[in-house]
Amino acid sequence: MAEEYNTEGMLDVYLYENEQLLEQLQEMVLEQKDADSFDQDSINEIFRTMHTIKGSSGIMMFDNITAISHKLEDVFYYLRESHPQNVPHIKLVEHVLEVADFITDEMEKIKSGNTPDGNPDDIIKELDAFLETIKSGAGEEVEPPPENVHEEPKQFYIAPVATDASRFYKVYITFSPDTVMANIHAYKTVYAMKEIAEDLLYSPEDIISDEGSADVILKEGFKILLQAQCTEGDIRKIIGVGYDIEKVDIYECKAEEFLQGFDFGGPEQQIDLDSSVEVIEARAGQKENQEKPAAKPMAPGDFVIKSKEPGKMKKLAKDKPKSEKASFISVNVNKMDLLMDLIGELVISESVVLQNPDLKVPGLNLANFNKAAAQMSKISTDLQNVIMSMRMVPLTNLFQKMNRIVFDVSRKLGKDIEFEMIGEHTEVDKNIIENISDPLMHLVRNAVDHGIETAEERIQSGKADKGKVTLSARTEAGKVWISVTDNGKGLDREKILAKAKKQGLLDEGKAESAYTDKEIYQFITLPGFSTNEQVTEYSGRGVGMDVVVQNIQSIGGTLEIESVPGFGSTMSLKIPLTLAIIDGIVMESGTSSFVVETGVVKEFVSVREDMMIHEPNGEEFIMIRGECYPVIRLGEWYGLKEYRRSVEDGMMLIFEVEGKTICLFVDRLIGKQEIVVKPIPSYVKKVKGLSGCTQLGDGSIALILDPVGLIE
Repeated sequence: MAEEYNTEGMLDVYLYENEQLLEQLQEMVLEQKDADSFDQDSINEIFRTMHTIKGSSGIMMFDNITAISHKLEDVFYYLRESHPQNVPHIKLVEHVLEVADFITDEMEKIKSGNTPDGNPDDIIKELDAFLETIKSGAGEEVEPPPENVHEEPKQFYIAPVATDASRFYKVYITFSPDTVMANIHAYKTVYAMKEIAEDLLYSPEDIISDEGSADVILKEGFKILLQAQCTEGDIRKIIGVGYDIEKVDIYECKAEEFLQGFDFGGPEQQIDLDSSVEVIEARAGQKENQEKPAAKPMAPGDFVIKSKEPGKMKKLAKDKPKSEKASFISVNVNKMDLLMDLIGELVISESVVLQNPDLKVPGLNLANFNKAAAQMSKISTDLQNVIMSMRMVPLTNLFQKMNRIVFDVSRKLGKDIEFEMIGEHTEVDKNIIENISDPLMHLVRNAVDHGIETAEERIQSGKADKGKVTLSARTEAGKVWISVTDNGKGLDREKILAKAKKQGLLDEGKAESAYTDKEIYQFITLPGFSTNEQVTEYSGRGVGMDVVVQNIQSIGGTLEIESVPGFGSTMSLKIPLTLAIIDGIVMESGTSSFVVETGVVKEFVSVREDMMIHEPNGEEFIMIRGECYPVIRLGEWYGLKEYRRSVEDGMMLIFEVEGKTICLFVDRLIGKQEIVVKPIPSYVKKVKGLSGCTQLGDGSIALILDPVGLIE
């Protein structure tokens, strides 16, 4: 029964698909926001997108989304059919984004279990006014297209009312093999077709009440009998090949064939959609004189399922090989997090087994054990890699959101700004993206508001009147660098220093000239610190940069600020590639254990005392192959006890990060190990050179070193 149908699955598909469509819509619109107008392909794509959202929202009975989608569809229907000139492009972009925002907000309400009760009347009035504007400016030569009328279907079956202008079609739709809930997609197609249909039959008929019809549709295809006053091209505009539909075959037939339903011409006859019209007509002519059995009169609702004779299933289209398509399944993120936690515990348990003290008993033959242990380690590593790859997602969607922010803020502030994205396909852990979304938004807004000057100010300073904001991403040594760069006025050292002095942030006894630019720029990340004298919608309250730093530090990241007065600033987020598992080198200094990520270690070197250079101020350097590198003794750096003093008794590790090199002296190396990263308290993070901790195989805790912190 229809009332027993599980609508939760329908709602999930509705939300997922419309989210994808809205993301694609926004990306397309923002890519062409600086053009003079949308190209024809984009106009068609936006029209199809809104038509799809309108149809699916109508099925789900979200009337406000249906109404606003239909109105924007009207606008692009007119653009598609009439090709008017002098369309206000930026205004059109704003209208599209406004509609997308409204639908997104309503979908968020639906996700939260609330009713989508937003009122679209004001936006619809604006779209009506805009449509009238472009119609009045289209000129007398352009013949207005027929109205894009949307009528709610009163029932599932429309009674046939054939006229001389009526035409009859057999439509066969092949869905992609990986389409989820194909029956709902089929119903969306039927719902869209009802706008032009005089009579409409489809098979299988129970696409709503029977969930099993989805498998039938994927296996046999979806068949439609259509009576309408339209051309094949009109049908293809409604049923287009897309991400869910692989192929659409349309065959125009006679009224008699239409009335015979899907099984016309006997059990051995097939609907031939592959042969040419001439071949089909010749074949039909050869059979004209053959006696045909009387066709059973069709009554409304008499679909092929009720009249089909038992026997071999009819094949209406060629099957495509399914091996070419990848299958996807949606998984709850919480389950992924739990799986990652279990993998982490598995890695720790593996270390406990392989480093068990019982294995160190003299005389034990561990050959078979070592083979089994090696195989287990390999499987464990492969399992980690698979899980990690499942969690890695590109930064593309996040970068596109920043593109939208630049567009909105620059329009409100009256600034002409170009936005550039570099490295948006860089992949990072999904949890990382969730944690950096808000910080990145603050940085981009600051670049547009604080950084970029007005056009008049830029011209006075000899710059191009158009500003530029660049958002870039790259990976290096297990870290992701995301930078926001603007070519604006840069940071004012003296202004920041004066504000810091006024708020009592400077150290007593330290001269102002002793502060480096980097130290001064860090003042803007403190709570309540702002150099803006006027409070605006986007800045001036001293809130934002401190939130950025807190969020970044919560995932083991840092914020670096660089600026050249008069030329612009660069805000760089340095964040870990993942929060989960890394390959690390375990070492000891004194009685403490430490871990450093494998990617930053250039080499291990045993050194002699005569290679060391001792400065009077206590700093040490070492000469290796003619190069001089600074040295940090880990035991002395952290004030450890019982660490080795002589460099000849320990091991020197050469780190290379961000183009800088440093040598770290430790007592001994333990070996390479897969490390499960665990967080450390905020007060421990204040210690330079530490980024986290982990549990070793013997149950002890090792601190994870941050080479960048040591270099600084």
